[in-house]
This record gives sequence, C-alpha cells and structure tokens, in this order.
Amino acid sequence: MDEKAYLVMAVEQARKTMKENLGGPFGAALVDAQGNVFVGSNTVLGSHDPTSHAEVNVIRQACEANKSHDLSGSILYTTCYPCPMCLGACIWANIKTVYYGCTPQDAQAIGFRDDFIYRYIRGGCTDEQILELLPSDREACLQLFAEYSALQKEIY
Repeated sequence: MDEKAYLVMAVEQARKTMKENLGGPFGAALVDAQGNVFVGSNTVLGSHDPTSHAEVNVIRQACEANKSHDLSGSILYTTCYPCPMCLGACIWANIKTVYYGCTPQDAQAIGFRDDFIYRYIRGGCTDEQILELLPSDREACLQLFAEYSALQKEIY
C-alpha cells in the first residue's frame, strides 16, 4: 500500500466513529516494522476518556499486538497533526515518522483547542494554575525514584 491508502483507512475509521458520536474527526493508521497495519480513531466521547485520541488508541493496539512498548520502525498516518499528548506518545513509542493530513490551524478552525497547550508549552509550562511543585512532598517522590534506580529497572 502507499501513503494515501493508509491515510484513507484513517479517514474512513474516523468518519465511522464520528458518525457514531464516539469521537471527533481524528483517525490514525500505524504500520509496524513487520508490516502489520493497525487502524484506530478518536473515541473520547464514547469512552469518556480524554486520552482516547486516535494516535494513542492505535499505539495501544500495536503495542498490545507486539507485546512491547517500543514501536521502533513503525510509521504513523494520522488525519491531523498530533496534539502534544499524541506527539509525546509517538516519541515515547519510538515512532520516528508521522504523516498527517490536516494542520493544527485546521483543527482550531472547527473549534479544537490544541493551540492552548502549544502556547502553554512555549511559555515554559510556568502557569501554576495548571502545574505546581509540592516541595513538601518531593522527598518521598525522590526516594521512590532512587529505589527504581537502585533496582536497575528498565529505562524507557
């Protein structure tokens, strides 16, 4: 298959779940290193889960099928530029190539608010109404991190 065919699969899946009121116009297709194809869509409304974006859903499918959190060699095709959460998921999954159809401005034009998150990140994530360090509780968390390191657990 070619790139267009994978994107068409993503569009068709997004249209299906969009019409079922399960989520927005976001779909994704992932081709793993072995050539297996996974297709998913946004199901935020149906699952009542704000993390159920198309890219995250398809990454979850591929990871489960591959019994691995590492999707090196995979290619992702998505109907829209990934939001910061989905872009982070791609990076954590070691997906190095992502093709997208619509831009963040296209999503914003129909009311999606990814740009708020992009501005927050560009601003240094310093809005304490969103994130605030709890200095009094940091020590317990540092101890937990030290235990993980001492046990030489896998870094991913």
